[in-house]
Amino acid sequence: MTKRSHRSFVSYIDKSREYYAAQGYGRPYLWASHANAPFTALQKPLSESRIGLVTTVFFPRGSEPDSVAPAPPKAPYAAGTEHAAGCTYNADLSWAKGETHTDDLDTYLPINRVQTAVARGRLASQSPRFYGVPTDYSQRRTRHDATDIARWMIDGNVDIALLVPL
Repeated sequence: MTKRSHRSFVSYIDKSREYYAAQGYGRPYLWASHANAPFTALQKPLSESRIGLVTTVFFPRGSEPDSVAPAPPKAPYAAGTEHAAGCTYNADLSWAKGETHTDDLDTYLPINRVQTAVARGRLASQSPRFYGVPTDYSQRRTRHDATDIARWMIDGNVDIALLVPL
């Protein structure tokens, strides 16, 4: 077995540019840039904060019996964390399937890791809902639909949003 002298990684920027070029797009893929993003300093310690998870994995309509926001195909959604295991769907989404897998829920929706942090007192609580946006979004759609995610988080008294892309 060969030992590596450094870690290897998937260059998503390069892979995306190569993919779109191979599809016949004339201009290179442009990554979103938000110089004026509304990030703010935490208003209270993590140990007093509620965290909400935002993922890009798809949660099909009807997967949760009491869904707060039933998800039509490829729309933002809010769903109960107790229903996350086994209900997310990602087979048709674009991600590096040759370099990784989605067998471990905590790699794209770290509900269990957050529950451990809550149990240890590092976080006050986890939102009872997780939130999602599909991976095939444009910047325009993301800006538009971000207001739904923000409203759901405000309604759920979420202090911190943890964004976890697939």
